[in-house]
Amino acid sequence: MKQFISVADVPGVPQIADIALNYKKDPYKDKALGSNKTIGLIFLNPSLRTRLSTQVAAKNLGMEAVVFNIDKEGWALEMNDGAIMSGNTTEHVKEAAAVMGQYFDILSIRTFPGLKDKEEDYTEKYINQFIKYAGVPVVSLESATLHPLQSLTDVITIKERWAKPRKPKVVMTWAPHVRALPQAVPNSFAQWMNAWDEVDFVITHPEGYELDPRFSGNAPVIYDQREALEGADFVYVKNWSSYSDYGNIICTDQSWMVTNETLKGTNNAQVMHCLPVRRNVVIADEVLDGPNSIVIPQAGNRVWAAQAVLSEILKHH
Repeated sequence: MKQFISVADVPGVPQIADIALNYKKDPYKDKALGSNKTIGLIFLNPSLRTRLSTQVAAKNLGMEAVVFNIDKEGWALEMNDGAIMSGNTTEHVKEAAAVMGQYFDILSIRTFPGLKDKEEDYTEKYINQFIKYAGVPVVSLESATLHPLQSLTDVITIKERWAKPRKPKVVMTWAPHVRALPQAVPNSFAQWMNAWDEVDFVITHPEGYELDPRFSGNAPVIYDQREALEGADFVYVKNWSSYSDYGNIICTDQSWMVTNETLKGTNNAQVMHCLPVRRNVVIADEVLDGPNSIVIPQAGNRVWAAQAVLSEILKHH
């Protein structure tokens, strides 16, 4: 594997999921794989699970991990080629990424979208500039439009909890939020579920929250949450801002918050969320603290997803 930006980079969803679950059984079996190798974790935005789980994954492989919060500790980067740098930016990504490529064997980076300019966000200018100039494999710790490490985590969480001889019904439901959030997690989750093809995948949200069809694909979209959740085995809860009315909140209907009442028509569904979650806005306490919530073990699986990705890159470089 040369990089990890989306599901298109993995050898196959079942294969990479199996690698991750094998690491969960035996975390240190490849302790020598990353010996004398260093990974840079570059953050332009806050992180808890992604930062810590990737550090642990690197450690399990024998790698040294260096974290750099470039948004707080580094120079303001210029991302535009040909720019006249007479404003607030101090260093061009051409030099910054290339220098980091001199220090690290793998460069991982987190960026968020501005949610103002759809074209700029959806061309993934930030992460693509790092890929262009770093000269070493780049791993996405979340980009403007995708969060593939989270999605691989979600796949292995479903896979390890499903043993019936039929595909599970997995429903991703929009839920309200007080802030406008990126579409990265739902885009990515839809992309991975469609590529995996071992689940019956359904999306539900209020009208106007349709995702970019490049990611939602042919997944059925049902605007009635109760109808969509009927018979669900897994419910993936997430807020996102509008893609068509880009970056805006166009619905605040609190009835979309997931409660025990919401789950009554499901097949005793297990409830997932990428975290952080706003309690009693997105999901009610009674669900998060109840037996159907698997958000903590889901977050725990972030380590094995990251370890699978890093190991596949190390094996091929």
